[in-house]
Amino acid sequence: MKALVKTELGYGNLEIQDKQEPEVGKGQVKIEVKYTGICGSDIHTYEGHYKVKVPVTLGHEFSGVVVDVGDDVTEFNIGDRVTSETTFYVCGECEYCKSGDYNLCNYRKGLGTQQDGGFAKYLIARKESVHHLPPEVDYRSGAMTEPLACTYHAVEKTVINPGDLVVVIGPGPIGLFTAQVAKSRGATVVIAGLSHDQIRLSKAEELGIDYAIDIQEQDLQEFVNGLTDGYGADVVYECSGAVPAASLALDLLRKKGQYGQVGIFAKPEIEFNLEKIIQKEIRVVGSRSQKSADWEPSLDLMNSGRVNARSLVTHEFPINEWDQAYQAIKSGEAIKVLLTPVDE
Repeated sequence: MKALVKTELGYGNLEIQDKQEPEVGKGQVKIEVKYTGICGSDIHTYEGHYKVKVPVTLGHEFSGVVVDVGDDVTEFNIGDRVTSETTFYVCGECEYCKSGDYNLCNYRKGLGTQQDGGFAKYLIARKESVHHLPPEVDYRSGAMTEPLACTYHAVEKTVINPGDLVVVIGPGPIGLFTAQVAKSRGATVVIAGLSHDQIRLSKAEELGIDYAIDIQEQDLQEFVNGLTDGYGADVVYECSGAVPAASLALDLLRKKGQYGQVGIFAKPEIEFNLEKIIQKEIRVVGSRSQKSADWEPSLDLMNSGRVNARSLVTHEFPINEWDQAYQAIKSGEAIKVLLTPVDE
């Protein structure tokens, strides 16, 4: 089968290869891939900023149909519509695994990073990670369960009360999902971006987000203060991974506000104003990936229509047109790009 493989670390080194079709083993499910989303981490990997175990087939946001199961698998049948968590292996022994926080396991191996992922015709997932797609979740939406689960995980780490003002910085797919999840909790939501994000800001308005602000045209802090009698936002989620956005977030927050870091920075060390965190008693929380408890609620949000994932898809390419997909993302033309397998 054809697969899109990261062959070596560093910039580029991504090529279509012929790989043997994988065989299912004990406790495993073989999935024929329908769609796989391009994640920001895939872009970072391509550009050499994010390390994976090479060579590896990238792609960890996917949906598909079950075509084979291990002898001991009774939870899934051939023909089932499914998606899967990215986790392929965890130790099961550490305190994080035992508490359900397997995303923090030191020995975790993920699909598309340490184990071959979804930029191919078939992949193997462990049965514990696989989820049925509900009736109202199509394959395109199902392929975006993973990024939605990441944002659900981030929102779960904060407290949103009905009527709270929530600001989301960065209107990419993660920001648009975060805004929708916050909206489902009863918040008034502001999403902010730059002038070149106009397509994404317009999409936010289409999705029913309360305010979509171009911070190059409008003073965001002044706008937020105007909505809050000068107090500031209750919660800010930084979803862009841009250093200036992290600084802005601290200015936007009210005293005793909550800061959620969702976006990944190109470099791990950034300037961060701890004085503002101290003086305003801001609670800062990081959010790493997702865990099993985030998946069924995320699927339910899509199934019920409270989150519209399908509308974020603007482009689709076969895996052998990676360059075009990459350019669509880097140009700002795309919101969410899905890749499809190619036949032999």
